Formats: sequence, structure tokens, C-alpha cells
Amino acid sequence: MKTIIVPIDFSEHSEYALHTAAILAKEQNAEIIALHMLELSTVHAYGEESQSKHIEKALYYTKLAEKKFDGFLNKEYLKGISVTPIIRHFKVFSELGEVVAENNADLVVMGSKGSSGLTEFFIGSNTEKVVRNSEVPVLVVKNKPIDWNVKKVVFATDFSEEAIPSFSKSIALLDAMKADVQMLYVNVPGEGFKATDEMEWAVETFLEQAEGNLDRVKDVHFIADKSAEKGILKYAKKVDADIVAVTTHGRTGLARFFEGSVSEDLVNHADFAILSFRID
Repeated sequence: MKTIIVPIDFSEHSEYALHTAAILAKEQNAEIIALHMLELSTVHAYGEESQSKHIEKALYYTKLAEKKFDGFLNKEYLKGISVTPIIRHFKVFSELGEVVAENNADLVVMGSKGSSGLTEFFIGSNTEKVVRNSEVPVLVVKNKPIDWNVKKVVFATDFSEEAIPSFSKSIALLDAMKADVQMLYVNVPGEGFKATDEMEWAVETFLEQAEGNLDRVKDVHFIADKSAEKGILKYAKKVDADIVAVTTHGRTGLARFFEGSVSEDLVNHADFAILSFRID
């Protein structure tokens, strides 16, 4: 891992992401790119002004963001790390892919409010847009990394053939983190329900075709629940996971995979980070 991108909106949660990225950067000897998206709606919300006036206001807001960066990046935990602030005039985070490609980034780390659960992480939010469009893994953090020591990762997947490339990428990343991986399949009612022998065959085929250090895979677990989201959250809480890793299929797949809701009590205790790998 050489380059980590952190979207910054100067909020508390984006600082959580920055702090987490700093820990990873020190472990991996990586650089951080702190990216602020300056919304065009902010610049163009002044009616029919001249183009020169629009440019003047754009420069003003850019300078303002640069000033905010000066204070925001003045953190003790960033010392010794190469941190480059970048300001772009984009409306939404979905265009972050351009910056990822330009800098050959390996990982995106971003913050998300912790009150809405997995569904709100991925459906109808800026985070969902990043996950859906990102060509690289996205790590979503909810809390300040007081004791960031990743030892146990739950990798939730449907063991489909199309998920194998994403799984291989995840193993490479998690191997660098020196994390042990528990694989999880949530059997839910309906068309996706599998008999035990079907699940065992799917796992065997999946692991035979996967690449990377499979020694990191310590266990494979099958559980049943009313929805994939509920099953993942319950299991991750039960084993005290540090990260839940998932493969995503774009908007339709995300909506299908994270349907349903979880109880408020369960959501409030889901303090682990989410690591997403997109299936092409």
C-alpha cells in the first residue's frame, strides 16, 4: 500500500478517517492525499453574475478551504507522514474516482455518522456513491481510532465466482494489515437460500480459484437470518470483529444485499469499520 486518499469535509467524522489513515500510513509507509470537494453549488449560488465574478468567488472559497486545511492537518498523529492536500471543484463524492486514478491510490478511507447502520452506509449517501464508483477498496470508519489494532476481520460474501477478484484484492490488503479473516455466508429466505451441501461446494470452488495468502483465512461460517445485514451485524458483534469486509455489486446489488433494517440497540453497538470491495 503506497497511497491512501481521505475525503475531507472538515467534520469530526472526516478527522476520524484521517486519523485512521495515519495509523495505516505509518504501518505501511504510505502517503496520504487529503481531498476536499468544493461544491459548485456553493460557488454558483449567486444568480446571474459575470463569469469573472464567479471565478473570483471560486478563488475565495478555494483560499478559505486552504486555510481550513492548515489547521485541520496540523495534528500530532500526522507527523512523519507525507500528507498532500488537494482541493477540487466537484459537486459529489462520486467523481472521486478521477483523483484515485490520477494518484494510483490503493485505498480510500472516509468517515460516516454512526447512527444509521449498514443500510445508511451504502444506500442514498455520499458514502454509497464512493463505494459504488470506487475502483479501489473503501474503508468506512464511524469512530475515533482510540485503539486501532486490526486483528479480526469478518469477510461477508455470497461466494459467487464474480466475487473472487475482489476477495483476492482484499486478502492482499488484509495480509498487509496482518489481520486474520473469518469468511461469512448469511443464508436468507428466498431465491438466495442454499442447502448445506450447496454452500460447502460454493466455498470449496471459491477458495480453489482465489489467489493470495489464504493462510489468513482462519474459518468459514454459515449462518441463517432474516436479512444479510442483520446476520452480518449479529455475527460481527458476536465475534467482536474489528472490520467487516463486504463485496458490492453497484446500486442494485447494494440495495439487494443490504435490504431490511436492524434494531437501534444493535446499530448503536456496531462500532466496527466497514471495508468494501466493488465487484466489476
